[in-house]
Amino acid sequence: QVQLVESGGGLVQAGGSLRLSCAASGRTFSSYAMGWFRQAPGKEREFVATISRTGGITYYADSVKGRFTISRDNAKNTVYLQMNSLKPEDTAVYYCAARGSDYGLLISRRYDYWGQGTQVTVSS
Repeated sequence: QVQLVESGGGLVQAGGSLRLSCAASGRTFSSYAMGWFRQAPGKEREFVATISRTGGITYYADSVKGRFTISRDNAKNTVYLQMNSLKPEDTAVYYCAARGSDYGLLISRRYDYWGQGTQVTVSS
């Protein structure tokens, strides 16, 4: 089992920045690729960003590319999502997730463990 706890969400004005953190406990963190997903009211959960187990490979949704950066610190069992130039359409609950493979990282149902989510609200 892996337990994931997100933090760092909040209310920010458009153009501002937030850094989300996801702390993992349980099995070896470095054995898991990590992803961030988000879900806005009335919409399906969507992929935001992912990072491989070693951190050497990252992928981003087109909607956040160039604005968001995913990173991980395996010594601290934590994955981060730095969000810059935030837009109102980034408003959502953000979830981190863990997958025990570096394949299929863009697909939410492939992930094994999920956090409880953290709310990000961007005002215009």
